[in-house]
Order: sequence, then structure tokens, then C-alpha cells
Amino acid sequence: MVFPLEAVPNFSEGRDRATIDAIGAALSRHARLLDVHADPDHNRSVFTLAGQEQELVEALVAGIDRARRLVDLREHEGAHPRVGAADVVPVVGVRPEDMDRARAAALELARRVGEDLALSVFLYGEERGPAFFRRGGTAELQRRIDAGELAPDFGPSRLDPSAGAVLVGARRPLIAFNVNLRTDDLEVARAIAAVVRESGGGFPGVRALGFALPSRGIVQVSMNIEDPERVTLRDVVARVWAEAAARGVEPAESELVGLMPAASASDDLGLAELDESRLLEPRLLEAGS
Repeated sequence: MVFPLEAVPNFSEGRDRATIDAIGAALSRHARLLDVHADPDHNRSVFTLAGQEQELVEALVAGIDRARRLVDLREHEGAHPRVGAADVVPVVGVRPEDMDRARAAALELARRVGEDLALSVFLYGEERGPAFFRRGGTAELQRRIDAGELAPDFGPSRLDPSAGAVLVGARRPLIAFNVNLRTDDLEVARAIAAVVRESGGGFPGVRALGFALPSRGIVQVSMNIEDPERVTLRDVVARVWAEAAARGVEPAESELVGLMPAASASDDLGLAELDESRLLEPRLLEAGS
């Protein structure tokens, strides 16, 4: 058996169930859909897929095509930064030896989206991650293109007015994890995010932002642990809790977005439940069998 690759496309719709289901149906016609995480406050959905290279490329092209027809960024509101209806589309090599396949699939996907769907595609990586392209939103991204500061790797230099751009990359597994806090004070979440993220002197390979969740009346520290072999998730969560306690705030339930590597699983993460269905490697092996 050739070990499957993973893809974790993020779409800018987390409220309209019909749109989320339509994108999921388009994706699942070509690859195995393992998980869907939709958040109405972020107004964003994260899909987890498994398949071989060509299966994932076909699935992602179909999902991006469906999203560009159904999601209009001009009418979009949500807490999470974005520059596209299909905002960021990573292809994941779960094992180090799978990364060449992941990079080849990501490059083919980027070419297909640019040529077949006529959307502006930017390749991202370690030096220029999604945040590099998202800052200031679509208007600022178009200004940077017009000024010659950036150029799409594939597709037109004029962003689609409703679908925006697509950020495509290849990476190793990361953990997308949210710690919710029992307060509506957004500055608390932002302050804690600043302490734990790498750019603020916190944990290496950790990116973090603070968000308000108006529908729940609480705030959230939203994190990507980009190298879970180097930094343990339980240590990061414990630090967030400690920083919250120092500010007189209690933690609410945590959220895992998508799947996590089995080695990172722990009982002390604040999750309501964590079973094998949320672990990456068993789900991929099941998908490839």
C-alpha cells in the first residue's frame, strides 16, 4: 500500500450548512473525506481529506471550483483573516519520505487552479506563510500585486472579485488547536496569544491569535503548533491556562480543528473527548486500506 497523503483545505464559509455540504460533496467525489470542522464565528470550515496524489488534486480542484461559485468574499464577515473563498489549501506529507509527493501534488494543484479555474494562486512555505499574503485582506493583496511587490505563481494578476486568491502549499502535519476562555474580553485572548507564539518569544513553531466568539460570549486563543515533534501540545495548553489564571480567567472547553498526530494525544488538553477517530495516522491507514 502506498501511504495516503492528507489535504486540509480551509474555505471561507462556516455558517451556511448548504454551502458547507456542497463543498464537502464536491471534495468527497474524488478523495476520502475524514473530517469537517465548521465555525460560525470564524465563518470558516476546515476539511480533512486523504488520498493519493491525483485523487487529492481532483478533489481539491472540484472543491475550490464549488467554493468560488458559492462564496462571495464581498459579502463575507468573520473573525478569521482570509484572502480567498478557498483561502489556504495545504497538501500534507505525514511521513518525511512523503514530502516529495506532497510538493508535487501541491504544484500540480496550483497549476490546475490557475489554468483551469482562472484564479490567482500563490505558493506559500516556511519563509512566506499564509499570514504574509493575508495581511490587509484582498484589497491590500491586489495593491501589492499592482505595485509589483508580489505576483501570483499561477493564474491572473487580477484577483477574482468574489473568490479572491488561493494559497497553496505542502507541509508536514501541524496541530490546529483552540483554547476557549470564559470571558468576553478580547484583549485577554490577544495578550495570551502574544505570549505563547514564537514571534513574541514563546514556543518555537507556534502561531497564535486571539479571537472573539460573539455567538458564545467568550474569546479564544487560536493556535497552530507547526512542529508537534518539537513542542508538545500539552505544554502549550498548560501555558495558555496559566496565563489565563494569572489574569483571573477560567478556561472553557478546548477545540481540535481536524485531526492530530497520535503522539500528541493527551487527556489534559481540555477536550470534551478525544478518541481514535480524531487521530491522524489511524484514519489515514483506514482510508488507504
